[in-house]
Amino acid sequence: MARLSVNLNKVALLRNSRHTGVPDVLHFARIALASGAKGLTVHPRPDERHIRASDVPALSALMRPHRPAMEFNIEGYPDERLMDILRQSLPEQCTLVPDAPGAFTSEEGWRLDTAQLAIAAPAIAAIKALGCRVILFTDPDPTVVTRVIESGADGIEIYTGAYAAAFHKNEHAAVLAAIAATARAAAAAGLVVNAGHDLNLRNIPPLMKAVPFLAEASIGHELTADALERGFGPTVTAYADALK
Repeated sequence: MARLSVNLNKVALLRNSRHTGVPDVLHFARIALASGAKGLTVHPRPDERHIRASDVPALSALMRPHRPAMEFNIEGYPDERLMDILRQSLPEQCTLVPDAPGAFTSEEGWRLDTAQLAIAAPAIAAIKALGCRVILFTDPDPTVVTRVIESGADGIEIYTGAYAAAFHKNEHAAVLAAIAATARAAAAAGLVVNAGHDLNLRNIPPLMKAVPFLAEASIGHELTADALERGFGPTVTAYADALK
């Protein structure tokens, strides 16, 4: 059974299109936690186009009575801005992405070549010193696992965007096999195995069959889109059930 961590970025994106504070991110965070989510995910990007740095302390406070059974996951690029946010909120988990500051979305994992290791390894050590689990966003590539271990990270989040795109065309067997191989290699090395990006109620079941030991899936965009039809609470419940 994998935990569902509801990514609130798209709720915040809608809020930011007006100056009324509607929809209220905290309200939807409460609905998510009451509807079966085992955690919340935010990615406070420097341009603040969705979740803002100012949202994070309020979400951390909202979750305080539920933690650590329900986990707070903060995503971001390992710079001093992110470190300041982490020091304030001390999430259970930090997922590091290699995105440039202006990246549209996270679509590429850490390669962990010499240059990237020089960035990631010190940040990982500093974040772990805060008591946070550190996860690296990676492509579905088993060869990256050795470098993840070298970096000192606690686990990986396997990028599933390519899998989701292939699933639309019923051409997903090869990329799903790569995801499963990466997951097995990581698990065998004692790493936490998470997944995320464009997962939905149709492509989750084959993923869970291929990786039944998945620890967590962080889902926001597709869940929010489905919620326009189903309602937010029932949609969260449906996604949590799909991950069981």
